[in-house]
Amino acid sequence: MKLPLLDSATIDRIIEMAWEDRTPFEAIELQYDLSEAQVIALMRREMQSSSFKMWRKRVSSRSTKHLQKRDFSVGRFKSNNQA
Repeated sequence: MKLPLLDSATIDRIIEMAWEDRTPFEAIELQYDLSEAQVIALMRREMQSSSFKMWRKRVSSRSTKHLQKRDFSVGRFKSNNQA
């Protein structure tokens, strides 16, 4: 799979977003123009094998990673620490 050239800061942010439970793949696609398959390929390339397997197992069971599977109608999550 062809991945676009990304700088290390962008790759780090995409990995961070992919690990977050409440950040759907659609948000990553909107911000960085990477499909779910491209995010998975990026994670596979950038992570150790064991970490990638742990992430895939975790993401596969999360309905919050896909907007259509979310069972709540509330918009974005906002921490109480944010203004």
